[in-house]
Amino acid sequence: MTVRRGVNWGVAGPMPEGAVLVRSDAEAQLVVETARRAGDRTPVLALLGGDLCRTVGGRGDLERLRSPDAARLPVDLGSVLLDGRRHWFVAHLVARDSWWRGRLVALMNAEYRGQWDVAPRAHPGDGRLDLVDVDPRFGLGDRVKAARRVRHGLHVPHPLIADRRVGAWQARFDPPLRVWLDGRPMGPVRDVVARVEPSAVTVVI
Repeated sequence: MTVRRGVNWGVAGPMPEGAVLVRSDAEAQLVVETARRAGDRTPVLALLGGDLCRTVGGRGDLERLRSPDAARLPVDLGSVLLDGRRHWFVAHLVARDSWWRGRLVALMNAEYRGQWDVAPRAHPGDGRLDLVDVDPRFGLGDRVKAARRVRHGLHVPHPLIADRRVGAWQARFDPPLRVWLDGRPMGPVRDVVARVEPSAVTVVI
């Protein structure tokens, strides 16, 4: 169920039998992708770490995950074609050659990427992805300043940083950019076609 104002999001309860413990976004991405490619139902993900875990208020506490104090939350999933091949991500897609020059794109389901508050308005249960698209004209000096401000989510608004919420998005990178899904490298990519799958995965925190 997509989160709505005034309506409780998720339910209380311990992780169910068959839930998979994941300690990072990369582990979660691999579990989801393996299940999807096999045509299996995506298992419940019990979050012990990662940017998605931090975004939804997870504590990384295994005993809590096993207790009635845990919460089960329906979260969105990013689905993306990278040069025609389907992949999925739970927290973020990042496309870049360098942090310090050229175009840089982050498609966020989570609010955070590591220590950076990349998408302060992102909510992984709202049926949207948050797009942060840095123009190649954004200079080195401004990027150094932005790197300090992004820790606190203060890098936007800026005229050379597009920041909007999307249900679907596509781009052609010329030249190709390197892409990471939840921190896992996917290699250079030219064509990206992404969309959100609302409430596609259940997580436990």
